[in-house]
Amino acid sequence: MPDLREHGRFLERELLLADGVLHRYQVFVPSRRAGGERPPLLLFLHGSGERGDDNRRQLEVGLGPVIRARPDEFPAIAVFPQMHADRDDPGHYGFTALAILDRARAEFEPDPQRILLTGLSMGGFLSYELALMRPEQFAAAAPVCGGFDPPHGWNPRRIAALGGVLTLDAAAQRLAQTPWWIFHGARDDIVPVERSRDIAAALERAGADVRYTEYPQANHNAWDLAYAKPEFWDWLWLRRRD
Repeated sequence: MPDLREHGRFLERELLLADGVLHRYQVFVPSRRAGGERPPLLLFLHGSGERGDDNRRQLEVGLGPVIRARPDEFPAIAVFPQMHADRDDPGHYGFTALAILDRARAEFEPDPQRILLTGLSMGGFLSYELALMRPEQFAAAAPVCGGFDPPHGWNPRRIAALGGVLTLDAAAQRLAQTPWWIFHGARDDIVPVERSRDIAAALERAGADVRYTEYPQANHNAWDLAYAKPEFWDWLWLRRRD
């Protein structure tokens, strides 16, 4: 029988949740040479422009092109949920992304101490939310051009899911056990750079292991620069939960 992990490859998957909606996602499985027997798992959260039902668009921006450029060298399982275009509810999508993560973990059996998280734009915001929902899950998180919105108004389900945090500093205290590398473009005209500056400063006040990289000439697309940074990948692959 041929070794199915001789080469890295993308696999299509779907998950029917209790909400009655079919959620489709992609999983990249690394070659055995690149990932070993128990590779890390990297969950990627796309931006609002990649919403849809084609199970393709979430691979076109950010992490997908990085993997496609060198599929036999990328060393991690990568999970790509896709948010439905007609369900513009990032809070709900957070629960869906975690359910997909759980399914991928059960199927592909990554190193449980090396579950990693990254996302861009809308997915950058959601990276903070998922880390709040599961503060002991992720070995590291790397949001790009995102930020954190404390709960406003009366939304008890979201408040409870985020651990009861109501302020930026309360969120940072809950997130402080996770290492962070935050990226943003200084000229971003879609998500103001202050959003990343503020959460990075709050994480520093909370004593977190946090790095912040701001690209002076970059607009909203800071992800191509972030994901092209070799030092970032060196840092990410070394993160591990005790």
